[in-house]
Amino acid sequence: MKIFLVAITLTISFIVSAQPDRWQQRVKYAMDIDMNVETNRFTGKQKLEYWNNSPDTLHRVFYHLYFNAFQPGSMMDTRSRRQGTIVFRKDRNGNDVADWDDRVKDRILNLKPDEIGYQKIVSLKMNGRPQAFKVLETILEVKLDKPILPKSKVVFDMEFEAQVPIQIRRSGRDNPKTTVRYSMSQWYPKICEYDYEGWHPTPYVGREFYGVWGDFSVNITIDKKYILGGTGYLQNANQIGYGYETPGTKVVQPAGNKLTWKFFAPNVHDFMWAADPDYKHISQKVRDSLTIHVLYKTSNTTDADWQGVLANAVKALPFIEKTFGPYPYKQYSFIHGGDGGMEYPMATLLFNKGAWLHEWMHSWYYGLLGTNESLYAWMDEGFTDYADARVQAFLDNSEEWPYKGSYAAYYNLVRSNKEEPLTTHADHFNTNFAYSNAAYSKGTVFLEQLGYITSAQLRDKILLEYYWKWRFKHPNAADFIRIAEKVSDMKLDWYKEYFVNTTKTIDYSIDSLWAEDGKTKVRIKRIGLMPMPIDLQMTFKDGSKEMHYVPLDLMYGEKPAEDPSIPRKIYDAWKWTNDTYVVETEKKLTDITTVEIDPSQRMADIDRRNNKLELKW
Repeated sequence: MKIFLVAITLTISFIVSAQPDRWQQRVKYAMDIDMNVETNRFTGKQKLEYWNNSPDTLHRVFYHLYFNAFQPGSMMDTRSRRQGTIVFRKDRNGNDVADWDDRVKDRILNLKPDEIGYQKIVSLKMNGRPQAFKVLETILEVKLDKPILPKSKVVFDMEFEAQVPIQIRRSGRDNPKTTVRYSMSQWYPKICEYDYEGWHPTPYVGREFYGVWGDFSVNITIDKKYILGGTGYLQNANQIGYGYETPGTKVVQPAGNKLTWKFFAPNVHDFMWAADPDYKHISQKVRDSLTIHVLYKTSNTTDADWQGVLANAVKALPFIEKTFGPYPYKQYSFIHGGDGGMEYPMATLLFNKGAWLHEWMHSWYYGLLGTNESLYAWMDEGFTDYADARVQAFLDNSEEWPYKGSYAAYYNLVRSNKEEPLTTHADHFNTNFAYSNAAYSKGTVFLEQLGYITSAQLRDKILLEYYWKWRFKHPNAADFIRIAEKVSDMKLDWYKEYFVNTTKTIDYSIDSLWAEDGKTKVRIKRIGLMPMPIDLQMTFKDGSKEMHYVPLDLMYGEKPAEDPSIPRKIYDAWKWTNDTYVVETEKKLTDITTVEIDPSQRMADIDRRNNKLELKW
């Protein structure tokens, strides 16, 4: 197993060629950063090699300038203050609750000039020639003097200046609660993704990111008292020290007041780092090809909190890799900072220990399976929440169903009448409430309910096949469904169309029960507009059970039995246009004690009160 995982790591840059046949762009960043910890400003030089692997001729390119969002009157500021005028519920005392993001609210509006964030482009050249550009707040539009031809490479050279904003959202400085000096995410001019749908110059309004796969070489020069952690592998660890050095090495730092930390990150789509002079650094080598690092302060946490994160990560890793696929990089870092929890390649920023597992599972659903989060937030957050709950149950050695909370949140969303389709762009949801419950909770339900449709066993095979076929790529919802169809040998496009593209709901009921011709018959009624296959379980006075399985006609297939100990009768497919269906048993009516639709409760039926009939004879 160790040899196998090492092989994955060594060949990481070549994996793309073995993936499904869809072109994608490629980048190689080389950046030199000089940070002034007194002014909270830095200068940067960026060399970007850009491969246009598309069949298209590109006449312009776009970059993200994320720090520009942290200025009064920005789109992020305006949008946040708008949400504060929307009431989405009442609290227990009957008071209105606004749809704020509590971390942002109106804080951007009140930033002073030395507290705002900015990224200023000093110069930009392509293949040595100056290029004309326009700053559109958080997007840089570059109109090229010569187009980039298909299947060709160009080199951009950029000089820029930036100021790190006060910690507002995800990135920033001087977090008032964690006291971490620098949480450096979305910190550099980052070229936008160009894919089969064209350019994605998404303004930084609230959430979600999308980046080009490539290699990052980043040199960060900073006051030598500061300790850093983040994406990539530290190349000069024995000159840096601070716990990164090879055991037994005598660290001799260069003269002067600054150190240059040299990082290299292969085959990632972003780069994050954090820095503080008082970080504590603990680590553990999990295997020859992987070390887990933890960098933290005890401002709002304890040593035991972070030691527990490290111990649990080591314990969980074998289960995670068996269930969701191998982790291919040489390091992962849990880093104190940020404003909650936020994932990045090879690292996460954490406000405290609470979100450590969720953010780590993003290494699979975001880090390795890089969906466009703006368009498929549910494939990012929902799949991660699903994995988080499953791994936590493993750590807790719990046999309880771990998705009760996600289903409850989805039902609450439906009852709120504020639900919007999962196809809604992440920034375009009318409320933060609707976004969160859709992306996280309904996204989780999507995967667990897929196990109801195909069987849990096949769903698990689907997840692994999805990993192997689409890692280091940008899969979309249709790509995932095709994997699911191939593994299950069922048609599943209907499931995506109903559950993702619409807000139609599932609601079935036991309509009636009667004796006829020596048999007992049960009529099931579909009330909701979304059709589903049906598991109906009958329990009898002697304690025996029968499972009556009715596949949906749109599936063109049927799931295998999940519990061989319970006899199962398979029926002809239920035509989705029909409202009712009748199943029957040879047992007498008076022998039945319980009839229940979906006893596993994995089908997201919005009203389970009519799903179960208990007979007391």
